[in-house]
Amino acid sequence: MDIGGWIILALLVALAAWVISIYNRLVALRNRFKNAFAQIDVQLKRRYDLIPNLVEAAKGYLAHERQTLESVIAARGAAVNAAQRAAAAPGEPAAMAGLAQAEGVLGGALGRLLAVSATS
Repeated sequence: MDIGGWIILALLVALAAWVISIYNRLVALRNRFKNAFAQIDVQLKRRYDLIPNLVEAAKGYLAHERQTLESVIAARGAAVNAAQRAAAAPGEPAAMAGLAQAEGVLGGALGRLLAVSATS
């Protein structure tokens, strides 16, 4: 084999090594791409799995908030009625005691409502 044959052989070996290197790099990049997508897929599935828990927690919170709001509305109604009874008979101790009790209930309900709104 003369020198020209060795040069051609060396070029073919270099070309084959270069093609193998490019192929290996493409395979590695494809694997990195698949791994990255799998990681995204895992995070999305985790997020989707957590949504029902969030909905249940929100339902519980909404039920509590609704209950608090309904108790404020009921306490306000009772306080208005007690105030009307007390205004109709200002000297009657039972009417004044009812007004004081209704105002105490309303104050407690408003305190719970303010606590709920402060945590929101």
